[in-house]
Amino acid sequence: MYSIIDIEGNGAPFRKESIIEIAVYKYDGHKIIDQFISLVNPESEITPFVQKLTKISPKMVKTAPKFHEIAKRVVEIKEHTTLVGHNIDFDYRMLRQEFKRLGYEFKINTIDTIPLAKKLIPTAESYNLGKLLKSLGIPLVDQHRASGDARATLELFKLLMFKDKDSEIIQQHHDEVNAKSYLNKIRDLTQDLPAEKGIVYFQDKNGKIILFDFVEDLNKYSKGVFYSKSKRFIDIQEDVEQIYYELTGNDILAKLMMNSKGLTKQETFQFGLFDKNSKYFVDKINNQKKDQPFLKFKSFTQGIKAVSYIEANENLKNLENLKQLLTINKADELWLSTGRVLGEKSFLQFEKGELTSYGFYEFFTQIASLKKLSSLKINIDFPTDNIENDLKLGLLRGDFEKTPIPFQ
Repeated sequence: MYSIIDIEGNGAPFRKESIIEIAVYKYDGHKIIDQFISLVNPESEITPFVQKLTKISPKMVKTAPKFHEIAKRVVEIKEHTTLVGHNIDFDYRMLRQEFKRLGYEFKINTIDTIPLAKKLIPTAESYNLGKLLKSLGIPLVDQHRASGDARATLELFKLLMFKDKDSEIIQQHHDEVNAKSYLNKIRDLTQDLPAEKGIVYFQDKNGKIILFDFVEDLNKYSKGVFYSKSKRFIDIQEDVEQIYYELTGNDILAKLMMNSKGLTKQETFQFGLFDKNSKYFVDKINNQKKDQPFLKFKSFTQGIKAVSYIEANENLKNLENLKQLLTINKADELWLSTGRVLGEKSFLQFEKGELTSYGFYEFFTQIASLKKLSSLKINIDFPTDNIENDLKLGLLRGDFEKTPIPFQ
């Protein structure tokens, strides 16, 4: 039993796309026994390129069902089937993303007609769906619309099944996709990791965390670990059985979230920001034994970036102004910043200059009382010495908007 699928997306950036049309034909090996075709309201913009390509306009999807309204039907039609598509990775990823937004994990066996066609029709000049079908004499109606592409994919799949009379190639493809190989392990563990800032946790089969870190790109970092030849990652590559993550926003929030779990990383700051004759420079801390740095850095490059922030701000070229900016006042303050996702903000709460809590709130929420704040905040009951330098770097970069807490 097969579900032949095609999905059209709204053209948003990678891993942020939404479905605008879906078509599924349930095929029992002889005939279509069920079908589902629908436009979908993506609740976001459709790029001009996609509008031109698919002829699907914002007006057309405005009254269409949202994905959560058709999710049950999608599950029903795919039950006890194998998902088939031309470049199935795209369609399968889109489905996993949509279901994940609803809080569900979507898994199904898949077959991709592209590698099948390469094995069964090796003389084809192109494996682009339109060009391949034209060369085979298979009509393609409503190209770049879900129903047209899915129906054409079904006709292609029928031909491939006919050529593979004993199902040897299809079975081999299925076995390769589902084999317990190292490449499949990488695929399965990283395929849903977003290209966002966050904390990544590698776990072994017992759920023990064997690697964690705050990274700028969760997907890129995790794949880098798997492909690394560094000795420190060899055991991790072998032992990891699960990867999960938390979106965090900035590095300070990441450290607070890790500290709250008792997870800390040893950091070495070899470089510092110094001043001589009203000029700022970056040097190894050991080379400037007489002076204490205004800021500390893990790398020389990080220090140079800090100097560029200062030089871009005429006011900060004055040493006293820089010192004042980097001073954490002995006051009751909220430091507001970006959140973990679009539409969210974060805050750090200081009481008499001491960081006491942090939290997140929706962009349009007004924190107008301590009662409201108390319902959002996460109290800090662990040392925060390791983030003081990060706080100062955040102030220098302009990551925070300070506001006093006059309300009761």
